[in-house]
Amino acid sequence: MSELNKEVVDLVWGRPTSGGVSASIFRRWTQGFLFSENEHSALEQFEGGPCAVIAPVQAFLLKNVLFNKDSPNWRHISEEDQKVALCSTLSEILESACSSPSTGYCLVSWAKGQTPHTSTHPKTQTQSQTQGTPEPESSQPSQVLQPTSLSAEDLGFERFHSILHKRTVKSVSELREEMLSLYHTWRGCCGVLLFLYSVILTKGIENIRNEIQDTMEPLIDPVHGHGSQSLVNLCVTGHAVSNVWDGDRECSGMKLHGIHKQASVGFLTLMESLRYCKVGAFLKSPKFPIWILGSETHLSVFFTKEMSLVGPESPSEQARRVFQSFDPEDNGFIPDSLLEDVMKALDLVSEPEYVSLMKSKLDPESLGIILLGPFLLEFFPDQDSGIPDSFPVYHYNGLKQSNHNERVEYVEGTALVLGFEDPMVRTDDTPVKRCLQTKWPYIELLWTTDRSPSLN
Repeated sequence: MSELNKEVVDLVWGRPTSGGVSASIFRRWTQGFLFSENEHSALEQFEGGPCAVIAPVQAFLLKNVLFNKDSPNWRHISEEDQKVALCSTLSEILESACSSPSTGYCLVSWAKGQTPHTSTHPKTQTQSQTQGTPEPESSQPSQVLQPTSLSAEDLGFERFHSILHKRTVKSVSELREEMLSLYHTWRGCCGVLLFLYSVILTKGIENIRNEIQDTMEPLIDPVHGHGSQSLVNLCVTGHAVSNVWDGDRECSGMKLHGIHKQASVGFLTLMESLRYCKVGAFLKSPKFPIWILGSETHLSVFFTKEMSLVGPESPSEQARRVFQSFDPEDNGFIPDSLLEDVMKALDLVSEPEYVSLMKSKLDPESLGIILLGPFLLEFFPDQDSGIPDSFPVYHYNGLKQSNHNERVEYVEGTALVLGFEDPMVRTDDTPVKRCLQTKWPYIELLWTTDRSPSLN
């Protein structure tokens, strides 16, 4: 892989400064895909940073466990089921990233005889990550001491990149077979990075550069270690675009790329509630009721088995979306001069006399604005969206320290999605709820735990 190393490193880590990539930042990314001992379908994250890969993998894994093998035991899957679920999920993400199946799929693993071994050091807090993991057949004899998967500092950035091996498989069936054979590689030291590099080389470095808005911005922030939005989008949609809106936009003669089709799993962000961005319908309304939630620094996952949440758009939901397209600043109102355009876009009666009558009714105080709430109540009253009054929901946060007693477990709750604000039904005002309100403005959440789950 030596000829590709520089290009991959520049794309992922940026052009290194004189000091190179920080050892502490690199160390955070050296974990593998490991399941929680307390929640058998949940992946653990040990330090901040790799959630940009782990959270999308967790979201797709949940989709596969919940909806491909729908059973009451989705939280208690066997080790063999863990293996199949993880490897089929990683294959799915690689297939989605592949720009041209005819060129095949790239798999990055350790060069022959270079697999890091688990040492015989006394067990440390993180040693359980690799205990009991058999070595792949390609490993060197155990008496040759290799860097351990517990000590990324021993492995180091330069050493890591010097012992990688790339190979290409041509068919999907061969890919899925190889993914299973590499299960212990994905679970072991640097499994997350090996998979990330596989995605990047399968997609193609040039293809990624063509999609990223700012090619000088690396996929991993070299200062803080967080993955970029381009990296998250690459894992979720197969496209490394930098934005979360639908389609492309022109800005000062420059084309800004967005999301071009409905995603399998969704994405919502606290940044939208703070008005830094607006997520489009392709990510807000995915094919399955699973959403990656973004805070300022971390990614977690909100999910449910309630498929009605991702059913076809109801007339009132369409009306809300169209109204908001005329309200780009998300003020919750439009100038009354735009009412006719909104009514036309929704195929409502839009004769001038009727529009004038509606202006008077919806703006009785002649403020010159039309509020979203009264507009929906006037034209789409009492519409049943098909969503039940309440339904079970779950929240996943892979960081141990963000979970109660540092046990990575799903937090269970009940959600109520109302059509309007009801002061009598007011639960909490947490970042998780504010994030979800960007899709369901009047959602209320009742968690079974004493404390609400954390976005960070």
